[in-house]
Amino acid sequence: MLVSLRIRNLALIEDLTWELGPGFNTLTGETGAGKSILIDALSLLLGERADKSLIRTGADSCAVEAELELHDEARLKEVNRALEEIGAEPCDGATLLLKRTVSAVGANRQFINGSPVPLQGLKGVGDLLVDVHGPHDHQSLLATEKQAELLDAYGKLEPLRAACGAAARTVREIEQERAALEMSESEREQRLSILQHQVREIGEAQLKPGDDEKIENDYRAASHSQNILEQAATITTLLNESENSVLIQLAQVERALTTWQRMDVSIGEAEEINRQAITNLQELLATVQDRAERVDLDPAQLRHLEDRLNLVQSLKRKYGGTVENVLAFAEKAGAQLTALESRAEFLATLSAREKTARNALEKAAAELSKARRKITGPLGEKITHELRALGFNKALFQVELAALPHPGASGGDHVEFIFAPNPGEAARPLRTIASSGEMARVMLAVKTTLAEVDEIPILIFDEVDANVGGETAAQVGKKLRGLGRSHQVLCITHLPQVAAQGQSHFAVEKKVKQNRTLTELTKLEGASRQKELARMLGGQTDAALALAKSLLVEAGK
Repeated sequence: MLVSLRIRNLALIEDLTWELGPGFNTLTGETGAGKSILIDALSLLLGERADKSLIRTGADSCAVEAELELHDEARLKEVNRALEEIGAEPCDGATLLLKRTVSAVGANRQFINGSPVPLQGLKGVGDLLVDVHGPHDHQSLLATEKQAELLDAYGKLEPLRAACGAAARTVREIEQERAALEMSESEREQRLSILQHQVREIGEAQLKPGDDEKIENDYRAASHSQNILEQAATITTLLNESENSVLIQLAQVERALTTWQRMDVSIGEAEEINRQAITNLQELLATVQDRAERVDLDPAQLRHLEDRLNLVQSLKRKYGGTVENVLAFAEKAGAQLTALESRAEFLATLSAREKTARNALEKAAAELSKARRKITGPLGEKITHELRALGFNKALFQVELAALPHPGASGGDHVEFIFAPNPGEAARPLRTIASSGEMARVMLAVKTTLAEVDEIPILIFDEVDANVGGETAAQVGKKLRGLGRSHQVLCITHLPQVAAQGQSHFAVEKKVKQNRTLTELTKLEGASRQKELARMLGGQTDAALALAKSLLVEAGK
């Protein structure tokens, strides 16, 4: 849900904060008041192209910020995965913060949860959250792949689709293995030479996990062996070898405590503490002496450790940064070497595996296609029914399937939504519809039918009421309000029948202050809302006000 939108220095807007409500939100106002500016602001946050001419006169930059709440756990996880991929901070709880600044000079910048992100990263996150329907073509439903996803979601075919995806991944992995083996003899010999060198170089080093840390420590100790021995001698003297050493003094303390205990048994605990101290210090002394005895002053040993350290660091630079990665690289290179040395046998094995995998993919795709064909008709009929309620009295909507040359992760069908608005007109793919008003109503019909399975949470409709009126306008309003039960819906409308159905109603107005034109936004309730609907009906007459009131009463039923 879009909680708030703040816009600064964008066109006629100086500083505006829009706090939206859940469900169905309507936006009205006179032509030219600035409704489209709000959509432009949202489009900027969705990663659309930035037009520097939108920066308010006299300002150096404009900025748009949005706060969204993602209450759906699956969508929140998907967004956080997308944020991780682009290096952005994850959402704080369910809150997502978007920001974009457009500068008159210099680079534009975009942020998600305070982290700077590339424009494509912002667009990718926007695609997961918002669909804008109308003249602003941020429309996921126009993509045939999205149409296939929605068809499968409508028919609850995700398990069959997932089976296709898994089979396709297996085929792709086998193809990659085969590509690594299929090369000319000279390329094979060159690759064999490289792999043999890599396997031999790592093998001769006889590495074990953790070797790098141990060798570094041993080298550091050997480099400072004289100093270490001096420190060990100091510790040994202080603990045990001087006339007034610590252990000698603690022995005196023990004798005194023993005498004391004969007179006061309660001091026994202190005596035990002293004995434990003596034991700990004796262990400390043994550890220091043992380590000192293993410190080698031999220059040859130091050179050996230095050579060993250089070898390990060289291997880490070449093969992966850690000893564990180097060993993993050696294992993988060894497998590739074995495969190349027995290329004919491996290719034969891969061919058999590939045949099995392709058969599995074709079988999964066939099952998915069969299931799809059972639901294309019912889905087309339901959307056709919705279209006729929206003024397309003779419209026809169909879902067509065409076989692909080769099945893939999403099956073996090319899915296309087909639309014929009028009798006698040829049905055309949905993506070829030119009229923005026509497109918006088609989108509304599709969204209404697929509301339960379409996961895009925020829907924005612009010009959805173009070329409609009367009862059709009332139906548009009811459809949008119904859509608001499963999505957050924002609709810019010129029709009072649509505006009256909004659960939240906002009005845009253009004003002049201090010789500057400003766009302001007001939330309408009660009398102010009735007055705005009357304006849309033609004026502030008693008849218009009465009709506006009746629209609100009807919408509230």
